[in-house]
Amino acid sequence: MADIENKWPENVTGKFFVDDQCIDCDLCRETAPSNFTRSDDGGYSFVYKQPESDEEMALCEEAMEGCPVEAIGNNGK
Repeated sequence: MADIENKWPENVTGKFFVDDQCIDCDLCRETAPSNFTRSDDGGYSFVYKQPESDEEMALCEEAMEGCPVEAIGNNGK
């Protein structure tokens, strides 16, 4: 389970975040490309835009559920 205390600083403020367990598998970026992107320097994903529609919300939730290392979190806010 993702830990908000270990989230990457590049994550924008909001409900979803990616923590330091990310293995750069690309699943979240493929599932929700409008919300997740890659840190080329660090080799991990982070949330660059919080979902703004029901469709984006559903895709972010799908990415979170599909993350093989549970690095995507939802802080409920």
